[in-house]
Amino acid sequence: MTMRERTTPPNPALRRRRIRRRAERRGVALIMVLAAITVLTVFLTELQDDTSAELSSALAERDTMRAEYHARSAINLSRLLIATEPGIKRALGPLLGMLGVGKMQLPVWEFADVVLGPFNDSAGVRGFAGIANLDMTTAKNLGSTGSGRFELVIVDEDSKINVNAAARNEVMSKQRLAGQLMGMFTPQQYAPLFDGRDSDGQFSDRQTVCGAIIDFADAEPDGNEQATMCDLRPSAPASSAAEDSFYQMLQVDYRRKNAAFDSLEELRLVRGLGSDEMWSTFVDPDPADPRKRILTVWGQGKINIGTANAQTLLAVICGADRTTAETDLCADPNQLASFIMAVSMVKSLFPGIPIFPTPQEFLKTLNGQGLFGPILSGLGVKPVGFKAPTEVTKNLANGSKLFSIYATGVVPGNRRELRVRVHSVIDFRGVADLGAGLPGSQGASGAASNAAGGVPPMQDASGASLTPEQIMAAMATNPMGRVVYWRVE
Repeated sequence: MTMRERTTPPNPALRRRRIRRRAERRGVALIMVLAAITVLTVFLTELQDDTSAELSSALAERDTMRAEYHARSAINLSRLLIATEPGIKRALGPLLGMLGVGKMQLPVWEFADVVLGPFNDSAGVRGFAGIANLDMTTAKNLGSTGSGRFELVIVDEDSKINVNAAARNEVMSKQRLAGQLMGMFTPQQYAPLFDGRDSDGQFSDRQTVCGAIIDFADAEPDGNEQATMCDLRPSAPASSAAEDSFYQMLQVDYRRKNAAFDSLEELRLVRGLGSDEMWSTFVDPDPADPRKRILTVWGQGKINIGTANAQTLLAVICGADRTTAETDLCADPNQLASFIMAVSMVKSLFPGIPIFPTPQEFLKTLNGQGLFGPILSGLGVKPVGFKAPTEVTKNLANGSKLFSIYATGVVPGNRRELRVRVHSVIDFRGVADLGAGLPGSQGASGAASNAAGGVPPMQDASGASLTPEQIMAAMATNPMGRVVYWRVE
């Protein structure tokens, strides 16, 4: 190439094309940078969301665990409180004797939320201090160490009608349950519930619903498939149509369980109890307060006369054979309302004091006698007499052994409280006295043995020495009861 060719200026059109091409390429780098920033922003946003969600989930799991263990602590403290009832009763023996309730089990569980306040949050500690008039400022190792608290409700299941009595396949248990159920259904204000069609479109009267409850739970190992008739007349037939024929004709057919109810919710499957109106009237009047329930799937069978609510007492009265059946409260809605109001009022005025220490005292009160009989008479409740009073008292008791503990653990969060409820049923049947054989509970012989420097013999509450068999039996049982049901909600 010659020198002339090298110094020749380029073609102006070609130069313009090159400049235009360079100008077109200048925005590519900017677009690539913006695209990279956008991708990184989306990635970081997603990462932040995932991290925040995982952190919130971890915090929720942590708080759930804390709330559950607050509830577990409340249950264990409640078991300990119930187990100490015999010792509390012995300490208050003279005072209880003066009040005429020495033979009655003290319902210490009704005050569990206050008595266990020192082990709850600061509000619980202050509440206990105010009730007991104590200075808790110098107390140590009390109250919850972290943020959180527990709420507690204890229900003695023996104060309710146990529908699982039918599962024992005993004639007497079924007859007792039939009388209690019919007593619950008998009052005239409940007639509209049985006159119309039930939730399955069928007509189910009182006797039919009562028999359906019993037949749903009884196993009948002899193969009998006949439905029970809850007619308490001596000449009434014992059975009618086949038990499963009704359930197999439903749109979604099923068979009766032929075993004990596992929960109250299973009663929804029983003929006549599927509607909300029947459920709220006879099974669970207030889901937020289990103490108002009338029926239970736990319990020993006999009703604790000292802690039963007014509706359960009414079922006991109306289910028995009465000499005043034509004029008493089961036939007169006004008297019935007065009876419920009087019992509820007395229980609220004397909390913790059983108004019926014994079944015999209950019968006296219904006759207008005793301490609270005049109150019923003053409210217009006519005396109630029974043809066989001893048979009535056989269905009653003055103590409870099975308890439902509803403990709710509460942990405050950023936006709302996290709550975990644990329902536990504790069986205290056959357990050893928590104070038996402990230091300080021995009698005179134990004190003398201590003075002599020897080892005192283990003794029961009355001071009698325990045999090796009794000691082994006490060691084999948990004095805080046996857990028979546990559910975390």
